[in-house]
Amino acid sequence: MIRIIVHQSAVALTSALSSMYSHSPDQTRFPVGKFIYGTPAMSVEIDDRTLAHLKVVIIAKLRRGESFTFSWEKSPESGSGRSSIWLNPAVPLQFEFAGSQEPHLNRAWLEQLVGLSNTPAGLRIVAEPAAAAAPGDAESRQLHQRHPHPRP
Repeated sequence: MIRIIVHQSAVALTSALSSMYSHSPDQTRFPVGKFIYGTPAMSVEIDDRTLAHLKVVIIAKLRRGESFTFSWEKSPESGSGRSSIWLNPAVPLQFEFAGSQEPHLNRAWLEQLVGLSNTPAGLRIVAEPAAAAAPGDAESRQLHQRHPHPRP
């Protein structure tokens, strides 16, 4: 499930977004973390697996000083449509994971997300390709070593 929360003073506005992102291709459920951005803070709830992949792509681009859009689709329950934000290296950003274990990264999904982030339309959440890298394979380990997730 993806949900957006915008904090303005003491009021929190919440919109439920599409639940298609709370499952992997094999229908495994993942804890729901948060992508927190800007001042005032805007929070988008995204399952930990998707959030881990977005984090790698977003941090890589921001480290290079690149600004870009990040978009997602709203569910019919929240009025349908799309939301987009402009990501900029100067704006505060936080990834908050609900689960205690880091998900293994799917190289094909990362490449797809990077490709999208380099288009004029920008980064958007798409379904994970079914051919995920096996947790113990060399390619997955190499990718994790190049993009380790810092621990608080």
